[in-house]
Amino acid sequence: LNTMKFGVVVVGVGRAGSVRMRDLRNPHPSSAFLNLIGFVSRRELGSIDGVQQISLEDALSSQEVEVAYICSESSSHEDYIRQFLNAGKHVLVEYPMTLSLAAAQELWELAEQKGKVLHEEHVELLMEEFAFLKKEVVGKDLLKGSLLFTAGPLEEERFGFPAFSGISRLTWLVSLFGELSLVSATLEERKEDQYMKMTVCLETEKKSPLSWIEEKGPGLKRNRYLSFHFKSGSLENVPNVGVNKNIFLKDQNIFVQKLLGQFSEKELAAEKKRILHCLGLAEEIQKYCCSRK
Repeated sequence: LNTMKFGVVVVGVGRAGSVRMRDLRNPHPSSAFLNLIGFVSRRELGSIDGVQQISLEDALSSQEVEVAYICSESSSHEDYIRQFLNAGKHVLVEYPMTLSLAAAQELWELAEQKGKVLHEEHVELLMEEFAFLKKEVVGKDLLKGSLLFTAGPLEEERFGFPAFSGISRLTWLVSLFGELSLVSATLEERKEDQYMKMTVCLETEKKSPLSWIEEKGPGLKRNRYLSFHFKSGSLENVPNVGVNKNIFLKDQNIFVQKLLGQFSEKELAAEKKRILHCLGLAEEIQKYCCSRK
């Protein structure tokens, strides 16, 4: 069977970019539709495992390149997405796609205007823990809940305000409990200790309170702590539900299905609505914290 292949460039070869390149070069069903042409990096690397580095200009102008995977630092996403969409390429971008709601709305419009796929990666929705939670909360009435995420320090200049760099946690909450509204937020920072703690109070449409905390600093391990109280009992943390296998590959499968037109307009619209809702909330949280400095 002669499969149509889309030529791909990977922009940014850090952790996510390296995983993307590995997936593209391994014989997976979705990789059969994709052909890795090269990678773009600010560093002079020449080639990685036989894949050639190409300049951004060449990637944008090449007829061969039909798809860009944007895996660079979050602060550069907006600019890269705009350039590749303007050049008529489909775009897959690691979350957060932008660090403002207005930019995201503008880029979605551009993608629609150009008739191109714009896909924001959300591997956190492909994790075993999330599948477990989704099943657990179905049909239950939430009374209150909290989600705390801890990790080592992260540079805001490169990865955005904590509500953006941590948007995958917000996406979990919205995917589990529907659209949320902001009640209040605080940010405690000790720059000299590389420590920060963002505490956000949200509520569901039925006015149930949800608290979301991101805490980062030296010596803090990557961990998630959650507690959800329902009318019918409560859920404290997720049991060990097994290892997450190939979540980036599963995300690529979704992207390829979009390239092949296998998602309904309704599904795409619902996903876009959720993505913009989360980015809008992240921006509101940022403004709320900054207005109280």
